[in-house]
Amino acid sequence: MGTREAVAKRILNLCEEHKVTPNGISYIAGVPQSTVKSILNGESKNPGTVTIKKLCDGFEITLGEFFSTSEFDNLEQEIK
Repeated sequence: MGTREAVAKRILNLCEEHKVTPNGISYIAGVPQSTVKSILNGESKNPGTVTIKKLCDGFEITLGEFFSTSEFDNLEQEIK
């Protein structure tokens, strides 16, 4: 699993935990639905930190909490 996939999976897991749809969190966080959709569909090559921070604010978690999962801890190094 790459970084983009881990970010998408984390957003979906948080949506499930908070009982909110991806469209719902985009509204709460003030992030365009098209941006959330492109992250979840793997179309966004590099979801920005500001976008992730807004989503975290919508979920009422910190950036640290967002990235503190086994999926991120176990990512392979992407520098080749």
